[in-house]
Amino acid sequence: MDLPKIHSITKKILVALLGGFLLLFLLFHATANLFILRHDEGAWYSAFCHFMGTNWIVKIFEIVLLGVIVLHILLTLWLALTNRLARPTRYHQAQKSKTHSTSKLMVWSGILIFVCLIIHFCDFYFVKLGWVKGEYMVKTEKLQSQEIMGLVQYSQQMGMTPEEMIDELEAKSAMYADENGDNDEVAQYISNMRDQLGVINIVQRASEEGNITGDGQWIRHLTYDERQTLKRVLPESDSEPDFYYMAREKFSHWHIVLGYLIFFFVIFMHLRHAFPSAFQTLGLNNYKYNNIIEVLGKLYTWLVVLMFAAVPILVYLGL
Repeated sequence: MDLPKIHSITKKILVALLGGFLLLFLLFHATANLFILRHDEGAWYSAFCHFMGTNWIVKIFEIVLLGVIVLHILLTLWLALTNRLARPTRYHQAQKSKTHSTSKLMVWSGILIFVCLIIHFCDFYFVKLGWVKGEYMVKTEKLQSQEIMGLVQYSQQMGMTPEEMIDELEAKSAMYADENGDNDEVAQYISNMRDQLGVINIVQRASEEGNITGDGQWIRHLTYDERQTLKRVLPESDSEPDFYYMAREKFSHWHIVLGYLIFFFVIFMHLRHAFPSAFQTLGLNNYKYNNIIEVLGKLYTWLVVLMFAAVPILVYLGL
């Protein structure tokens, strides 16, 4: 198999630089996740997700981040493959090495992390892209259209609910059609009112279930079908994924919590070697402060993994 000729040390440096970028992002991501533990109806976490989902700089960063992840994985696999091809015959006797035991599992732990990332993306990131169904939220002010408010007010004047008024109008329209033929304009008008009724029903359901939060600013726990209704009737409503609710709902199930804890353990094994290895590859280590780098690596790894693990554990425990 012929691969492009890039010196092994060059690939190692690229892997280290990309890995360093990911180390910083993991710390940022773990810190942001702690907002889920606030009992504020998701105000902080939802505000953070709203900013991350609407800011154009962040959107560019997301593309860069995904590119870094893919490139880091491909370069690591490429490096492992070229090293393997360079020595097709294994040693007859195992060689003693001072290399940390986790370093020998870097490729495999990296592959497991990639598989777990796909599952994690299905749970959250792909929901934002619209590839996977989830739970959504929308600002109540976005649903205050003149047509919908007028429908509610007119039905109240008639002493009926909006649905009763539409049913009566539809019945009269059917009688008129039997006598004079179909009227496309009236049929379209009634159809539009049915769509507006769908929005009213969404607000009513949210109110009955206590899903209007943030001092009435947000309607939460919208289903995928309800989101589609809003996009059709009120395209400017801008409903967005309710990541706070989805996280708390998912982490209420023990098997999902267990799966994520296994994921975090694999990350721990990977980071345990990645941190000092990056310093060594970039030539930033020195016998005078190697011990400091080792300690910082342990502190970073434990800190990040415990921050990640705290969220599913504490949510599951109802805290």
